[in-house]
Amino acid sequence: METKIKICGMKHPENILEIAALQPDYLGFIFYAKSPRYVENEIPTLDQSIQKVGVFVNATLEEIMEKVTTHVLNLVQLHGEESPEFCSSLQQKKLKVIKSFNIDNLFNFNILNKYFNSCDHFLFDTKGTNYGGNGTTFDWRILEKYSLDKPYLLSGGIGPDNITDLKDFFQKDYAKQCIAIDSNSQFEIEPGLKNPETIKTFMQNFKHTL
Repeated sequence: METKIKICGMKHPENILEIAALQPDYLGFIFYAKSPRYVENEIPTLDQSIQKVGVFVNATLEEIMEKVTTHVLNLVQLHGEESPEFCSSLQQKKLKVIKSFNIDNLFNFNILNKYFNSCDHFLFDTKGTNYGGNGTTFDWRILEKYSLDKPYLLSGGIGPDNITDLKDFFQKDYAKQCIAIDSNSQFEIEPGLKNPETIKTFMQNFKHTL
């Protein structure tokens, strides 16, 4: 199965269309008011092959459903302290749920057991001062401790300089459950504004590593 690419933190309509033209598998839109990448405009119509992911941090069910309806989101990504029960309530609304976890060398993977039946995918990001978008990678070797049969997305500072590292990563057994890589800040001209040429080159190089 081919590993997919998610470009997150999209904000400006014209730039969204530029990046969508490159045909990433997912585009991520942040609905967290404290983020510099917070989406305030209407999301332009995209090719149906591109999955729209709404990113939320400790939002209410009502807030999430309003954004899902307004922007016709395909998936919901939860980046806060949302409970398994809250994740399940979204699944009951027929939504696909990605639950994010911030990883460092002390991360307790047993926490994931509680969420196994209440989300569709995990996302592993770098632990930092922000709820994501910290721009640094974590030591992917820690994922040797991940043993659940649940697909995950790999996030945290992934950019053009990581092609060789990604090639090595995807040769590991613990990468078999990785269905997508999630990139954001390393491709930005400024927060929320992505560089199309850099992303195009990265996507081409990444496909050649697999």
